[in-house]
Amino acid sequence: MLDLLVRNVRALTVSDERPRAHTVGVLHGRIVGLDEEVEGLAARTVVDGGGAVLTPGFADAHNHMVWYGLSLAEIDLSGCRTLDELYDTVAARAAELPSDAWVIGSKYDDFVLGGHPDRAALDRAGGGRAVWLKHRSAHMCTVSSAILAQAGVLDGSARVPEGGVVARDDDGAPTGLLAEQAQQLVDALVKPYPVEELAAAIERAAKVYVSEGLTAVTEAGIGGGWIGHSPAEATAYHLARERGALPLRVELMPASEVLHPLGGNPVDTGTIGVDLGLRSGFGDEFLRLGPMKIFTDGALSSRTAALTEPFCSHGGLGVLQDDPKVLRDTIVAAHRSGWRVAAHAIGDRAIDLTLDAFEEAQRVLPRPDVRHRIEHAAMVRPDQLPRLVALGVVPVPQARFLYEIGDTMAEALGEARVPWLYRQKSFVDAGLRVPGSSDRPCVGVGAPLAGLRSMIERTTSAGVVLSPDERVGAEEALRAYTAHPAWASHQEHERGRLAAGLRADMVLLDDDPTAVPSERISEIGVLATFVGGRCVHGAEGLRAEGPVPV
Repeated sequence: MLDLLVRNVRALTVSDERPRAHTVGVLHGRIVGLDEEVEGLAARTVVDGGGAVLTPGFADAHNHMVWYGLSLAEIDLSGCRTLDELYDTVAARAAELPSDAWVIGSKYDDFVLGGHPDRAALDRAGGGRAVWLKHRSAHMCTVSSAILAQAGVLDGSARVPEGGVVARDDDGAPTGLLAEQAQQLVDALVKPYPVEELAAAIERAAKVYVSEGLTAVTEAGIGGGWIGHSPAEATAYHLARERGALPLRVELMPASEVLHPLGGNPVDTGTIGVDLGLRSGFGDEFLRLGPMKIFTDGALSSRTAALTEPFCSHGGLGVLQDDPKVLRDTIVAAHRSGWRVAAHAIGDRAIDLTLDAFEEAQRVLPRPDVRHRIEHAAMVRPDQLPRLVALGVVPVPQARFLYEIGDTMAEALGEARVPWLYRQKSFVDAGLRVPGSSDRPCVGVGAPLAGLRSMIERTTSAGVVLSPDERVGAEEALRAYTAHPAWASHQEHERGRLAAGLRADMVLLDDDPTAVPSERISEIGVLATFVGGRCVHGAEGLRAEGPVPV
């Protein structure tokens, strides 16, 4: 007897062998057959889909789940259109808090506001409290005088980490803006976060994710650097799972800062890692280690991405996050130690460095089909495309950025380089598989269906189409959020399609994202989400005979 039979659906299987189906059978968390293979079998629960569309569960190949969950408890500044509106919002929150409490907000956009918040204005709005406002890119933040004083910036005692920038006015006084590694000055005042707080953030994020049809995500950096929240961040995920608060599959990228020499036998190839020699792939179906995350540069919106030619606005070539040799040596050592590598590289100069390191790593120790990644791969020159293919690199761009900050990025790069920006079809035509991702909470809307729409349209919030030749069709966009993230994680034989033997991760939609006009894709409703055959969202709305497994 089957555990679950889902019938009367329009299933988009994302499988070449059988692209469409109407019935799916599930046993012990896996799909056992489609249509005539299961129609005559009895099941403990039979769900009538009523003609709704069933797809593989959505996956997000690059997100920050803890950070997003924390942001849900912070002031959401994404709706502020002027600096005065931002200051009023800060003042309203400050009035609700004790005098020694921090006022924390996130997702402000200096392009929309017309500039970054002013430190003196934050001091007034916060009533002298510590005010910490995070830029939507995550590569910058603005803080009040109280924080600058605690961090030692005002009295000059602070040691700014390499790759960090403390912005100053014409008189040399700090403005409150901290970029890149300089944000660690604030981190040192609040981190590590309590594991209980992080577990609660994971639970908050997970509820949103499954409501959007997400069944698997990759957490892009934990444990160290400015991206991590605690050295025990993985423990928070374990705790959430033990409590039943982690209903979807998570792959964890440790930040490169947590890696250290292992001191193993001299004949071993592994030289760096985490304790006990754990590496990419360790874990189980719900929680596992993914690639090692390393930052090579900054971001386009903050003009800190490392370029070969200057930015058109404000000039400059951006910055590398460390000495190029140190970055290359870290990537090579991680490769030798059995890690997959996920290198954050946005500018073309940073991408050059990353590809050189991947090439050197394969010369030192050939590892076929390792699937190293370049996170964002935001501006890839034409001459870099063949190198990505030759090295088998997985580019992980975020199409949604084009809508939310595409106008800003286009201004920074200039017309000649816009065709390089967050490519999609060029990658696909070259034979690369491009997983979909959001980089949430660095985007205001991280839902997978919104990401699909941006892949198809490539339209900015101002209505400008950026590089229409880089658009992909709806079916490729669906693959990007289902099959391709599974492949990028070496999980293509476990999830990502509706096929016998794969895990029963599925999402029931009220319309077909491959058939409706693109402007309607982000409005499609998620009726139910299944992970391993269990309904983790929408069970109460299903038409079912027998108990719905939850």
